[in-house]
Formats: sequence, structure tokens, C-alpha cells
Amino acid sequence: MLLSQYLKYQTERNLYLGQNFSRHLVQKNITPEEVISIHKVALEEIQELGMTDTMIISLDFLTEFMIQYGLALREHKILVEQQESMNHEIELAAKVQNTMLRTKKPELDGVDIDFLSVPAGKMNGDYVYFQDDDSDFVGIGVADVVGKGIPAALCMSMVKNGLDTLGQASISPAYALDVLNRIVEKSVEDNMFISMFYGRYDNEESVFTYASAGHEPALYYCAREEKFYDLDESKGLLLGILPDVHYMESSIKLAKNDMIIMTDGVTECRTENERFLSRQELIDMIYNVKDETPGDLAHSVFKALEKFQAFHQRDDFTLAVIKKVQ
Repeated sequence: MLLSQYLKYQTERNLYLGQNFSRHLVQKNITPEEVISIHKVALEEIQELGMTDTMIISLDFLTEFMIQYGLALREHKILVEQQESMNHEIELAAKVQNTMLRTKKPELDGVDIDFLSVPAGKMNGDYVYFQDDDSDFVGIGVADVVGKGIPAALCMSMVKNGLDTLGQASISPAYALDVLNRIVEKSVEDNMFISMFYGRYDNEESVFTYASAGHEPALYYCAREEKFYDLDESKGLLLGILPDVHYMESSIKLAKNDMIIMTDGVTECRTENERFLSRQELIDMIYNVKDETPGDLAHSVFKALEKFQAFHQRDDFTLAVIKKVQ
């Protein structure tokens, strides 16, 4: 009836009735191929059309085509629903991560400390930790989980809780990594590891003491020489590989305008042609903005790296700076 009326008059009312009928079919879970079969039967019943064999064959072909189309469409809808559910869970996890891993920048007379950490996705696999107990010491760690997503966030919360348990900013960096390594080795899966650079600044003596668990070396900027040096004297295994690891530590004395720059994910930056950022290029970027405050310096370097990567961030970015200003 609907089809014959539309073929005769082709009015907006006929289309409206057809649209209402389609909603009824959807409610009854009528598949696309069944709709075509209904259409074919309706055409056959309208004798004056004179259905040809070609028309019938074409409708049969369309019916078979729509069977596969309907299956693919249903699979697509299921995948979309699953993706939406997963995105919702990741958003919730990201909020929990931000709450659990929230850290406060320490304030020390004569020292400026700041950082920037920008995740490549919703979850951040990097972590910056500050230990400040209102003494003349401040602890700072930069960590990266070999892995992403919710498991990485859980590992980071383990690192934070472990460092919080140590409780003192004056704690030895090597001892801190020793303790964290035993915690991680017992608690995480065999395919997950954590790299970490941990340092302690003694404000009274102006001495920075540091240790590394498989992390990229921090940079030391000597203002007097206007040169950068890698702090790579104290290398150690990633956290979680072996249970009985003892980390080494080294120290360096800072003078006015000297800086310690801790990074992660920076040397993984690459161009559209897959050329990785060199260490010297990173040093040049920092040197160009060395007179800025640590916070501004971190943002300026990030902007420079955005341009280097053609604004396609492939990995989490973290940069933390300690600058002696007096």
C-alpha cells in the first residue's frame, strides 16, 4: 500500500508514512535483507509495473548483499559500543591517576624547581615525584613504566607509595632505588619494568646527589662554563629485573644559575621522516632558553619539540628542572 501510493503520487506525506513504517521495522528487529524481500513482494503485487527478470535478479542480488552488510554493520556497532565503554573506563582511570599521583612542587630558598609532564594519550606512563619535608633537603624522581595504560598507572602508584613510605627527603637516592626495586620485583608482572632517575638536593651544601635505574641521564648545566654534561656516572638496572640490586650514587655541587634537567620521552621524539632527536639538538633547545625560569624553560622546550615532531606527539613528555638562583 505504501509503495503503490508513493509510486503514484510521490508526495511528502507518502515519504513521512514510509519513515514511520521504517521505525516500526526497526522496533521489530527486521533486518535490511528482510526489508528488501518485503519491497520485492510489494513490487510483484503491483501488477501494472510488469516486473522483469532483470529487476527480480537485481533485487535478489541486493538481498544477498545486504545480508553481509547487515552482519558487518552489527559487528561495527558492537565494536563502537565496546570502544565507547573502554574510553569511558580510561577517562575514569586517568582521573584516578591524576588524583593518586598528584605531587606538589617543593619550595626552597635560593632554588627554583618546576616541571612539565604531558601524556601522549589519556594515561601518562611518566611520573614526577617530589619529596619535601620542610628540611634543607628535597627529593625528586622521574620515572617511566615500560608499558602503557591502566597497568602502568598502577605501577606508578606503587612507586609513589614506596617513596612515601621512605618518608624523608634526605634519604639516600641509591637506598631509595634499592627499596623500590625490591617492591617492584615482587609486585609486577615479568614483562613490566620501570626506569627511574632519583636525586636529592641538599640546599645547605648546594649538593645534588643522584642515582639511576636504567633511566636516561639527567643534564647538568654549568653556568660558569656555559656547558652541558650528562650525569651518567651512576648507571643501574631497570627496577624489577633482579631482586638483589644495589644502586650506586654520585654527587655534584651547584653554583649560582647551575641547573639539573631530568627528562623522559624527549629523545624518543622524531620527525615525520622517522629521524630521532639527537642529544645535541635537545641541548641546543635548552641552551636557547636557559635564562628562563624552570617552568617557562620546560614549556619552551616542549613547544620546540612539538614543531620538531610536526605536532604529532608519539610518547609521553616529561621535563623537570632544578635551578640554583642564589
